[in-house]
Amino acid sequence: MRLNILSIVLTLAGLSAAAPSLSFEIERQKSFTSNSIEPEILRIISTADIELFAPLITGFQASNPKVTVNYHEVSSTELMRALQDEKAPYDIAVSSAMDLQTKLANDGLALAHSSVATTLLPGWGKWHDYVFAFTQEPATIVISTKDFGDLPLPKTRQDLISILRDHPDRFRGRVGTYDVRSSGLGYLFATQDARTSETFWRLAEVMGNLDIQLYCCSGAMIDDVSSGKIAVAYNVLGSYAMARRDAQDTIRIIAPQDFTTVMMRTVLIPTTSQQPAIASEFVDHLIQAAWDENSSTSDYPFPTINRNPAASDTSLRPIRMGPGLLVYLDKLKKRRFINEWENAILQP
Repeated sequence: MRLNILSIVLTLAGLSAAAPSLSFEIERQKSFTSNSIEPEILRIISTADIELFAPLITGFQASNPKVTVNYHEVSSTELMRALQDEKAPYDIAVSSAMDLQTKLANDGLALAHSSVATTLLPGWGKWHDYVFAFTQEPATIVISTKDFGDLPLPKTRQDLISILRDHPDRFRGRVGTYDVRSSGLGYLFATQDARTSETFWRLAEVMGNLDIQLYCCSGAMIDDVSSGKIAVAYNVLGSYAMARRDAQDTIRIIAPQDFTTVMMRTVLIPTTSQQPAIASEFVDHLIQAAWDENSSTSDYPFPTINRNPAASDTSLRPIRMGPGLLVYLDKLKKRRFINEWENAILQP
């Protein structure tokens, strides 16, 4: 159930009852409480699933026992609305939509942070001193082992196109992907795929011909592949699929060999932060957990960071941090891309 953010902000920030209504929504929330009589409150707004991200929070609290963390899970679109439009008082913003995080920083809505920890990141792992990457997560194809049965597993997008074309009755209404109109990460993946290869548009047309199912997020797609509601999901976050140990007998995770888009989940400190010092410590905690080769941290729940992914696997296509991410956020370009996407996906 979605919760009205006004009641949460009133409770946590002590705003007056006469405060203007805040229009963004959260999907889930959790408070990681401390045992302190007078705890310091760190407010996090994030697109990451609570269960996946929780070990990083409890690991931080082990070294900061006086800190209570209030965690609000939102979509990338709602995160932008909260920070860009509502100027909501959050101390940390975590998002899988690298382009939207870059826009927040570019628009002056992030605080600069520099520390010993931030020097661990290579230049391509941060944007100036505002946006910091702490994961590398591939966009994958997740399939139902039962539904594919005797069919060969697709290794590339062209393989997937051929399988879907040759077996339309098996896959009609049972293919899923992001709705790029509402999912910031879905839009990022789609624009990066289109930049890399025209195969993306051919695949989009084939999926559109099969009455494609559209989703908000990777977790929902994985649930439906695992349950058998759909047979294949395209551009699913591999980290989420790999974390679903309960589904490993029913799904297969495929990193396309033609190219695999790699997203970096990022963190920034909003200018609305009421606890910038604690927020800075939390950013350092994320960076050290991900990038410090000498770290003994055992609470890092994501795939191990690869410092030179392009050199180790030529099929990997890491999304580059920087102002180039803002190109498809231009209103005219975005409208044009979504129109083309709708023409391919939303076929009568």
